[in-house]
Amino acid sequence: MLDLSEIKTNLFERFKYIKMPRMRNILIIQDEILSSLRDFLRGEGFVEILAPIIGPVTDPGIRGAKQVSIDFYGHHFKIMSSMILYKQMVVSSLGKIFSLSPNVRLEPQESLATMRHLSEFRQLDLEIAEASYMEAMDLGERMLAYVVRRVKKNCREELTSLKRSLKVPNLPFKKIPHKEAVDLLLSKGYNVKYGEEIPWDAEVALSSMFDDPFWIYDFPLTARGFYDREDPDRPGILRDFDLIYPEGYGEAISGGEREYLFGKVIGRMRSRGDDLRDYGWYLEMLKEGVSPSAGFGIGVERLTRYLCGLEKIWEAVPFPKLPGIASP
Repeated sequence: MLDLSEIKTNLFERFKYIKMPRMRNILIIQDEILSSLRDFLRGEGFVEILAPIIGPVTDPGIRGAKQVSIDFYGHHFKIMSSMILYKQMVVSSLGKIFSLSPNVRLEPQESLATMRHLSEFRQLDLEIAEASYMEAMDLGERMLAYVVRRVKKNCREELTSLKRSLKVPNLPFKKIPHKEAVDLLLSKGYNVKYGEEIPWDAEVALSSMFDDPFWIYDFPLTARGFYDREDPDRPGILRDFDLIYPEGYGEAISGGEREYLFGKVIGRMRSRGDDLRDYGWYLEMLKEGVSPSAGFGIGVERLTRYLCGLEKIWEAVPFPKLPGIASP
């Protein structure tokens, strides 16, 4: 049971906590994580771009969280919950891109209990032109193994102080179709459904069954957004994936192939009840034509939490913003 008063004290007296050796060690490891992510991707030919912070629309597929709206010179704008639509724009120009993207999502306060949700967070977003979701998964697992190897080598003292023993994961990672993951959870008594995202508690339970990171892939069409690509040979199946950390740490990466055909996106939007007027620039872009692509986002704070062996994600960021708490 979380002690809300203790959490608030930690947030409002962050100026004390941030000077403690434990927080110092976490931030040093996080610095190494950021450096190793950038070094790996530049070695793979990626170009770093600046992420948008506001825009007319943002990612609608944020699993129960609310978006933040602002008045921007008389126009109704959103603070980014994900830069996914913008990634599709720029990847046609540069081919391989990434960005350290700030995101804001008003998660319900009950998500505090998961100890892995923030209302303000950063994720490394990347996109690859002309790539398949299998190629994106291959990149993701090589990237994670590289980061673990770097942190294990360069942050030995900090990891020892945190009592964290890191194992470099074996490649390739295990791949489990979404249907098989649901079957496994149903056999264990969890309340999960085939056409939906796996709930947080079930995802943690599934994560605890494995000693290495693993993929869940081939998500049902009804589980995700209009920008995810339906498999042309398997109606109702998205060429999507999630990477799940082991040890109960849950989701690491979420991504897939993007739907890039104007007509298909319009059909998906209409079936969901989306207001097409909100997505004017995006739809014009699709009419003009964009490259087929695949990509993903990986949360920096969740990666820090996993590598440092932290119980609570708000330990993995210097200035945390938590669901339901207006803190400094």
